[in-house]
Amino acid sequence: MGYLKDPRRSDPRLVLEGARSLIVVALNYNSAPESSGQAQTGDSGSAARGWISRYAWGDDYHELIRQKLDTLIIEMQSRFAEAFEARPYVDTGPILERVAAKHAGLGWLAKNTCLINQKLGSWLFLGVIITTLELEPTLRADTLPPPDLCGSCRRCLDACPTQAFPEPYVLDARRCISYLTIELRGSIPEELRGAMGDAVIGCDICQEVCPWNRKPPVTTAQQFQPRLFPSSDGHEPESLFSPSLPWLAALSQQDFSRIFRKSAAKRAKWRGMVRNACVALGNSGLEKSSGEHRKAVTLLKKLATSKDDLISEHARWALERLGSGTEKVSDSE
Repeated sequence: MGYLKDPRRSDPRLVLEGARSLIVVALNYNSAPESSGQAQTGDSGSAARGWISRYAWGDDYHELIRQKLDTLIIEMQSRFAEAFEARPYVDTGPILERVAAKHAGLGWLAKNTCLINQKLGSWLFLGVIITTLELEPTLRADTLPPPDLCGSCRRCLDACPTQAFPEPYVLDARRCISYLTIELRGSIPEELRGAMGDAVIGCDICQEVCPWNRKPPVTTAQQFQPRLFPSSDGHEPESLFSPSLPWLAALSQQDFSRIFRKSAAKRAKWRGMVRNACVALGNSGLEKSSGEHRKAVTLLKKLATSKDDLISEHARWALERLGSGTEKVSDSE
């Protein structure tokens, strides 16, 4: 992630000349369905299901929050007589939002490096506006940011299946499931694939186990509810909450573009989604005598012959995990 080396991240004044203030906003995206993370992995004989991180169930939060920030800027223009400049960002600019949010009084940076608000937990989208306006700060110069209330708790650190936290407050992105499924464009290291479980886009485990997320407020915003799509077999519609892994792995580029249009999950790209679905199928623990196992093997054998080396490699790995690397697909399959 070379963009993290941008020197402007150290000083917002390098982003906007004459900048004097940062406005930081947080929006709750904790939608109704119960999170299950990787709970379904290894459910022998049952349909293979994948996990998409909560933030990617609905519409793209980048666009949603950007619209709200643009509206806020328009409102600011009607309230301030002086001319000013303002530039909004939602994970798209050289601003370390969670650090800015901490110093704006929105919460503390937890051991898993997420921002936690004492009342709202950590299911929060963040956005910022850099402006040349000189605004009164939320926290006075003699007021400290919210205290760190993680205490001696280590649940997020211990629950990480890929051991992405070498120590509290430090994240090794190279081992983080969110990085592996979204940011990494190449081959996923073999030593980490088994620990990824059913993850297809993102993870959520370190947030799910956090005590501060036991009873967070639930949003009813329709934009954050899991998208539904007609199934290929005419049965229950497919949902981005615990979707069918064969459905994801079999998606064409055209279907991927249609289904994930205006979705944050599109950042993984089509080949990344298929790659991830192959790994999750390899971790599915499907019982060999089951019809679901036969269907998965048939699909993976087809993907193993793909002209895309990234897809074929991960499909072959999944076949080996399912104990079918050398089996032939019969006509009945």
